[in-house]
Amino acid sequence: MFKNDLKLAWRNLKSSPLFSAINILGLTISLTIATVLFLFIHHETSFNSMYKNKDNIYRVLVETNESFNSKTYTNAPAMVAPTAIEDIPEVLDAVRMYKHGFGDAAYINTKNAEFIENSLYYADQSIIDIFDIKLIQGNAADALLQPNTAIISKTTALRYFDTDKVIGKTFKIDDDKEISITGVFEDLPVNTTLDANMYVSFATSFFSKRPTWSNSSLETYFLTAEGTVPQNLVAKMKDMLDKNVEQEAQWYSLNVQPLDQVYLYSNEFQYAYSERTGSISQVKSLTWLALLILVIACINYMNLATARSQKRALEVGVSKTLGASTSNLIKRFYAETGLMTFISILFGVALALLVLPYFNQISGKSIPLSLLLSTSFVLSIIAVWIVATLLAGSYPALYMSSLSPKKILNGGRVTTKNSATVRKGLVVLQFVASVVLIIGVFIIYNQLNYIKNKDLGFNAEQIMAISINGINDRNNVGLLEQKLLETAMVSNVGAAQGYPGKSVSGRMVHSPINDDGGLTVQTNRADAGALEVLELKFLAGKNLPVVKAISDTLIEVVINKKIADYLGYTPEEAINQNISMMPRDATIVGVVDDFNYDTLREPIGAYAFHNLDSEWKEYLLVRFNVDDLRENISTIEAVFKEVVPNVPFDYSFMDQNIEQLYLEEKRTASIAVIFSSLAIFVACLGLFGLASFTAEQRRKEISIRKVLGASVAGLVTLLSTDFIKLVAIALVIAFPISYYIMEGWLQDFSYRISIGWQPFAITGVSAVIMALLTVSFQAVRAAIANPVNALKTE
Repeated sequence: MFKNDLKLAWRNLKSSPLFSAINILGLTISLTIATVLFLFIHHETSFNSMYKNKDNIYRVLVETNESFNSKTYTNAPAMVAPTAIEDIPEVLDAVRMYKHGFGDAAYINTKNAEFIENSLYYADQSIIDIFDIKLIQGNAADALLQPNTAIISKTTALRYFDTDKVIGKTFKIDDDKEISITGVFEDLPVNTTLDANMYVSFATSFFSKRPTWSNSSLETYFLTAEGTVPQNLVAKMKDMLDKNVEQEAQWYSLNVQPLDQVYLYSNEFQYAYSERTGSISQVKSLTWLALLILVIACINYMNLATARSQKRALEVGVSKTLGASTSNLIKRFYAETGLMTFISILFGVALALLVLPYFNQISGKSIPLSLLLSTSFVLSIIAVWIVATLLAGSYPALYMSSLSPKKILNGGRVTTKNSATVRKGLVVLQFVASVVLIIGVFIIYNQLNYIKNKDLGFNAEQIMAISINGINDRNNVGLLEQKLLETAMVSNVGAAQGYPGKSVSGRMVHSPINDDGGLTVQTNRADAGALEVLELKFLAGKNLPVVKAISDTLIEVVINKKIADYLGYTPEEAINQNISMMPRDATIVGVVDDFNYDTLREPIGAYAFHNLDSEWKEYLLVRFNVDDLRENISTIEAVFKEVVPNVPFDYSFMDQNIEQLYLEEKRTASIAVIFSSLAIFVACLGLFGLASFTAEQRRKEISIRKVLGASVAGLVTLLSTDFIKLVAIALVIAFPISYYIMEGWLQDFSYRISIGWQPFAITGVSAVIMALLTVSFQAVRAAIANPVNALKTE
């Protein structure tokens, strides 16, 4: 019986090529999008799932008090791990790690070449066991026990030495520490938050020599006993903190985060080292998008199937007369739907294979093609096929199988008021989804353009940040500045610890007026040239001194207005006042206007530039007086290599660095634009189906009107008006939904656009135009048809 149903389904598909092609096209597009998005979702939710102890690994979080703006850090003090192993029975082992330069690149010198390494970490020996790092060379039991030792990935070994047989070979970090290689490990999976190319022994770092409870810089993981309750663990960590840190010095509390949440649930946390970060909100958004597109495609099938109901009605009437039961007909219609969705899934998966590399490029992910063959994904595709078949085939199967054979064979119409209402409701639902998508993408892009064009309080254009972390002789830095200024294209040069958009040092300033716990300040060691490069607006005072004698112990600072306001001074009053945020009192020499040194999701905070030699100046900021910097990179690199030939030339453009802060939103918007456009196209196919259905049902009415003198334009207007009403209803429903969703999304930004009328007006007009273009084809076709063909049977 099933075989017979499939044969009938195949014949029906071939007998209506246009209907079949439109349906398969809509389903294929939708299933291609759904396949790619489900691959993305599967990849994102698979992070850190490969470790044997994954259920017992927790990351330590530091939650700051109000003085530090109640932020959550992903890094903990150096003393947390060893003390927890000693004091908390549930903690079986722990590992501490941090990225070289707290996130900056390392400069690697082998005997024959120099390299820029962006993924060098310092880590405890325990990382090998806790995270199942497989050494293909070396002894896993002691590979990282001794200072100045390292394990490196196989790919990195080949990159540095052209061979993976590198045990005993050495390299230098920043032309300083000489490191011996004790192991080679397999490249880490792409779906783990560990992104290191090499691990240097933690015993090499200064943290191992002077561990403290105050400096929170180390990403720390606990391996706990089976059945550990996180709440109990946090309570014992509080007792541990109280035991070792005086209450007034506790500017933070300790918490834990399960390993399976590290990737997707850390967006709001600060100072994470790994570049592999995800977003649960992005996963949820794209999940809803995939489901919406699937629903739209299923609605299309329902509408297009019922559009052929008059033609299929006779088949149903004859079948019932010859003894076919309702269940037999339901199976037949489901077999037809199942065959069509199966064909569409085959096309969809094939197209997904083609578009996945482009999707990876847009999304910034590395989803492997092999994921298409994984058991879980194959099962999910089968589930999608079953659900799509049941959903898309439900209305046609139940509706067509319920038709009365007596009414059909007597020439009666197969439509009812209720069925017409259902179909119109489905089209309204499609357009509601489409309008919400269009408005959402419109507002996201408006917000990103607002961010791009907002006055940040400094000029980020035409600035190159050159890393000088590998230049150990500071005299060479001065010589490099001089050489760069001699080139015609450079207008200003200055050295600094960091720059806006880059993390610098955190300190506290206390108000002389009230004791409220203090104000967190981002402090940046810089010289006068760096402030000139940034073109900050001075409200009072002057810049840092251009030259500072070695014997000069005075600390000068330039603060932003936020600090002056906190201290209770006007910008003019703040000049020459002492400020207590450095190891000893400093003197305020200048006040600049507030500027956005962090993402616009956050309000402007306190920021200060100083000239105390407590931190290393890691960047040379270079302002150009030419528009196209990329054409002049070779010139700058030549100057750099002339001064420091053994240091790799590593640079970035400040405007691009700032754009990186909003990379997730840009990627989500790009994905949404492409897939939403396709979803709208699929929705228009549904409207086309309903237009076909309406034209077929009103064929005789249109013919009579035409015989009585109705014009083609009048008939087109008559047929189109009903559809415009449906679109208008969809707009009325979609507008408040869109406003509510996007207003919630914009709440994450301290600096944001206001949702005006423009997105709604443009979307409304666009939706009406799309509907008219879609419907007009069928309307014109029906209006110009020969009325004799429709009336000759009367």
